[in-house]
Amino acid sequence: MTNSKDYLGKEVEVVMDRPLGSLHPKHGFVYPVNYGYIPNTVSGDGEELDAYVLGEEKPLKKFKGVVRAIIHRTNDNDDKLVVTSREKNFDETQIREMTHFQEQWFESEIYFANSEENKE
Repeated sequence: MTNSKDYLGKEVEVVMDRPLGSLHPKHGFVYPVNYGYIPNTVSGDGEELDAYVLGEEKPLKKFKGVVRAIIHRTNDNDDKLVVTSREKNFDETQIREMTHFQEQWFESEIYFANSEENKE
């Protein structure tokens, strides 16, 4: 299994399986951000490691960016990476607001690439 924390601060390529504006196949909500996965990884749910791409305002097929944070779900085994361009950065409140559409059903902690922002 891939350790999501190994990706903090690193550049990754995200392949979108749910681009901005697409409909969730089971739950019917619309994705307000680009959402995809990191190829050749394995998350706690047995699928590839998922990633939210924040700060991009158009639907994307792929995106190369930096892992700024990890949403670690404490009541689920499926961490989510938070990926942005090098120029953009978001705090915990902004990340929670932008991912609320899906994360509202889970309890989580957010770990940041900058270790002094991490909660002890």
